[in-house]
Amino acid sequence: MSGDILIGGTAGQQLSLKAGYANRHGLIAGATGTGKTVTLQVLAEGFSRLGVPVFLADVKGDLSGLCCAGTPHHKIDERLQSIGITDFQQASSPVAFWDLFGERGIPVRSTISEMGPQLLAALLELNETQESILILAFEFADDEGLLLVDLNDLRTTLSYLAEHGRELGSQFAVSKASVNAILRRLLMIEREGGDLFFGEPALSLNDLLRTDRQGRGVINILSAERLIQSPRLYSTFLLWLLSELFEQLPEIGDPEQPELVFFFDEAHLLFNSAPKALLEKIEQLVRLIRSKGVGVYFITQSPADIPDSVLGQLGNRIQHALRAYTPKEQKAVRVAAQSFRPNPELDTEAAISVLGVGEALVSVLSEGGVPTPVQRLLIAPPASRIGPAQQQERDQVLGDSPLQRRYGESFDPESAHEELLRRVERQEQNEQRVQAEESRRRNSAAGRTGRSRESAGEAFLKSLARSAGSSVGRRLLRGLLGSLLK
Repeated sequence: MSGDILIGGTAGQQLSLKAGYANRHGLIAGATGTGKTVTLQVLAEGFSRLGVPVFLADVKGDLSGLCCAGTPHHKIDERLQSIGITDFQQASSPVAFWDLFGERGIPVRSTISEMGPQLLAALLELNETQESILILAFEFADDEGLLLVDLNDLRTTLSYLAEHGRELGSQFAVSKASVNAILRRLLMIEREGGDLFFGEPALSLNDLLRTDRQGRGVINILSAERLIQSPRLYSTFLLWLLSELFEQLPEIGDPEQPELVFFFDEAHLLFNSAPKALLEKIEQLVRLIRSKGVGVYFITQSPADIPDSVLGQLGNRIQHALRAYTPKEQKAVRVAAQSFRPNPELDTEAAISVLGVGEALVSVLSEGGVPTPVQRLLIAPPASRIGPAQQQERDQVLGDSPLQRRYGESFDPESAHEELLRRVERQEQNEQRVQAEESRRRNSAAGRTGRSRESAGEAFLKSLARSAGSSVGRRLLRGLLGSLLK
């Protein structure tokens, strides 16, 4: 199935996103309360109808309504009439709920090994020295065939290198102070719930690429209401997921429609305080992942939140209202206006500040990958419910999911933690045997020396007793005793 996704329109003029250019990435921007969430919902539904799976993070809980059909409302009818939509039908979409903490969805897990040292260092906010130690820990685990599954594995491996690194070779000699600093960072991540994310069974990416029996793409919703309170964990997890998709999906060039569309909400969290090396990785990832058939759509308040190197790769753009009360906000409006292909019939900069809720400035890629001139549109209404699903509705979706049975219970495999503990135990037992053997040898040597000294003393006394019978002996004995009694 190939086709287009209706974004919106006005006065009978409609604008659609072409599925063939959907993997050229996109941006949904606008101030809080201007309609970004509903726009995301409309796009997710559209991709699902085309048979394209979707992954998105739900930071407020509003997107859970995708699993429920919408209800009639006079405002929806007015919007349909204004845009000129005649074939609208309210319906639910196929949904899978996921949750890193396993509270409001299917548990999502990865392993320490899959996360890798670079992303893990970003998650822990390590300096260069600490990151180099983390890389050494991964190299040691690879050399020794040790599995790094959860935080216990990493903690034990680091502690082992701190205590025994010099015995393994100079390349593994690490500073105990630096290791202790990393261990403190691990404790912080653990307190934020990171220990629930690392473990088995780890997520299989194929479970994000499913369609239902009607051929509609499943919309994978990550419940992020709690996760967003740990911004570093939130952004690192989503970046890890993108990295895994890039590494595992085959190269397919530019398909008729994407294999998966990935919505990255609160995108500014990814770029805030990110080190240069990580920014370069993100830029490279966004540039190359389109050839794997993955479209990435960033959702944030202003285009100014996105680095220019990444912003330049976002071909499909939807800009909701921005308010310009301060010089900084006015600059953000200018940046947003300049990011569009100009339309001689529209003052883009002036329009951004006066857009109503559910209105947006839109430019998409047309034939040949050329951006269309920016247009001011009313966003089409979604077919599903605007607002959150009820708890019993979420529970029903979870109860019907075979993935809940697959990922619901975690398990702890034999990995680095258990193996290194055994090594330490064996080493201690060997040291105890060596010490016991050495102690026996010392005791044995001391016994022989004692017996030797006792025999010499006895011989001397016997000789002395024999000498006592003679006058010389008696004088000698008196002399000895006299000197002792003085």
